[in-house]
Amino acid sequence: MVEAVVLAEGEPQEVGSCNNEFKGLGSMMETQRDTNPEKFFSEKEKQKIIDSIQSAEKKTSGEIRIHLEKNVGKNVYQRAVKIFNKIGMGKTVQKNGVLIYLATSSRKFVILGDSGINKIVPDNFWKDVATLMSQHFSEGKFCDGICEGVKLVGEKLKSHFPYASDDVNELSDNISISKE
Repeated sequence: MVEAVVLAEGEPQEVGSCNNEFKGLGSMMETQRDTNPEKFFSEKEKQKIIDSIQSAEKKTSGEIRIHLEKNVGKNVYQRAVKIFNKIGMGKTVQKNGVLIYLATSSRKFVILGDSGINKIVPDNFWKDVATLMSQHFSEGKFCDGICEGVKLVGEKLKSHFPYASDDVNELSDNISISKE
């Protein structure tokens, strides 16, 4: 589902999104992956994700963040918007932050793009990214799904928000995790 929302003043005026569930996982794959967000990715996978974020951000002034949480209530989209604001995604100068939010035990994820990027991407862009990621997720390849999603988002950010010599990394590239 792709949607936009108007938020209170001081928050992003538009947030483009797509939310999805981790579908098609076989029971063998499910038992091999710990749903605790601290352990969902191995240290090697975490570093691969951070490397993919840094690689994408070397070509753009945009900011990409990954956030993990174990469970989400009824509305994964509203929770992702809350996290988007909590971790400062809406504070980028050009409003070009993108959050990939995963609720590991709830098996849901949302991709949120701030107003600067959302107003210039095609209507189906967030859904296309989610579909690409879902294909990897359905095979139990969560790290690959995240990295491919980051790469696709980075390419779109690069085309509209190219890297400038005076660019500052406005947000951490580390994976953020909600503590229960």
